[in-house]
Amino acid sequence: MNSTLSINFSDINTVQRQQYLQGAIGPRPIAFASTIDQNGNPNLSPFSFFNVFSANPPLLIFSPARRVRDNTIKHTLENIKEVAEVVINVVNFDMVQQASLSSVEYSKGINEFEKAGFTPIPSDLIKPFRVKESPVQMECKVIQIIETGTEGGAGNLILCEVLKMHIATEVLNDKGIIDQQKIDLVARMGGNWYCRAFGAALFEVEKPVSSIGVGVDEIPSDVRNSKILTGNDLGMLGNVENIPTALEIEAFKQTETFQKLHNQLAGKENWKQIAAQQLLQKKKVAEAWQILLS
Repeated sequence: MNSTLSINFSDINTVQRQQYLQGAIGPRPIAFASTIDQNGNPNLSPFSFFNVFSANPPLLIFSPARRVRDNTIKHTLENIKEVAEVVINVVNFDMVQQASLSSVEYSKGINEFEKAGFTPIPSDLIKPFRVKESPVQMECKVIQIIETGTEGGAGNLILCEVLKMHIATEVLNDKGIIDQQKIDLVARMGGNWYCRAFGAALFEVEKPVSSIGVGVDEIPSDVRNSKILTGNDLGMLGNVENIPTALEIEAFKQTETFQKLHNQLAGKENWKQIAAQQLLQKKKVAEAWQILLS
């Protein structure tokens, strides 16, 4: 006979409630929300409390919840109260690492487009920018904000109406409909887990919660503009807290790992980027940085 853990939510704290809810309710689609404040400063952040709720009118709802630890609100909500517009960009597998990087709690005024390495492009009907790398971008006007509470963990339901949708043609089928295999969407699960709506369903992305990543804009330009490293590779590199020091790089050059990669690849063009990508595939991010800077 299967055993059951039954929990009265009145008996557990907010952090525990959130863990159980996010672990049980998934996969959750991601609203990659682009907003702008009254001074024109852009903000970009992903939210997994999100879905479509109506086609007529075309309504989306997402919720930037109050932070559990200190009961503060997010810049996205602050911006929408100043400029009641938002672009909801969808997130596919090719951009998930960068989207995760943008969830870092950068200070007010820091541009997450730059930190996460995304390209802002103008919207047609509203002020916030669209994310060029997203296969679907929806320009929306905010209809209503419903505050569900005043304590940490309380949601702020943002109801927004889709005014215009932009779809990359490469994700369309021959009938002009979005092909679910081609769009390759991802969704949030519990903890660090994501779900990919293509092929192998589950993969893990280490969410940047305990530290602030340096950002893609801190990566040397020749690496950032590499034709070898992908957006995901750059997102992983940008998610380190500190760039390796000269001493760390010199120490790494004496290791067996460096010598082996050097002997295998040194004759190839851009061999350091090839070697770094191999290390990133093994989640050896620090070593990837060290070989790129060696």
